[in-house]
Amino acid sequence: MNVDFTKPAGIQRKHYRNFTDRINPKPNVLVNAIWAFVVGGLVCAVGQGLLSAFLAAGLPVLESGTMTAVVLIFIAAFLTGLGVFDDIAKYAGAGVIVPITGFANAMVAPAMEARNEGLVLGVGARLFTIAGPVLVFGIVTAWLTGLFYFWFR
Repeated sequence: MNVDFTKPAGIQRKHYRNFTDRINPKPNVLVNAIWAFVVGGLVCAVGQGLLSAFLAAGLPVLESGTMTAVVLIFIAAFLTGLGVFDDIAKYAGAGVIVPITGFANAMVAPAMEARNEGLVLGVGARLFTIAGPVLVFGIVTAWLTGLFYFWFR
């Protein structure tokens, strides 16, 4: 792409946009949506299977749900640690970013990248890089909601 600096910036932006539109691959939205639907459905089916297994083992409903969440988080964190989760996410897209598995990946991935910096300043400091704001806003919102409920009930 030849840039003519004598032309106004608006024309250069238009040429640049045309250039990037030509060289960037177009995503196949239909195929991506189908993969996301299939993989997301598989993740949910695994979760339902785990829940049914825990209920069949005699755990109460609340504890079965908790154990299901723990196992799904562990599987997502384990696959992230092995480097497999990103490969799956490349094809499955939003299907594996089901909130609980995506959250586990968001916590483990930055920590894995910083493991060479040490346990405290690397893994410990980066563990909440992405998930930290989510936790902070969730806790603050829950705290404010509790205050409003206490004052206005």
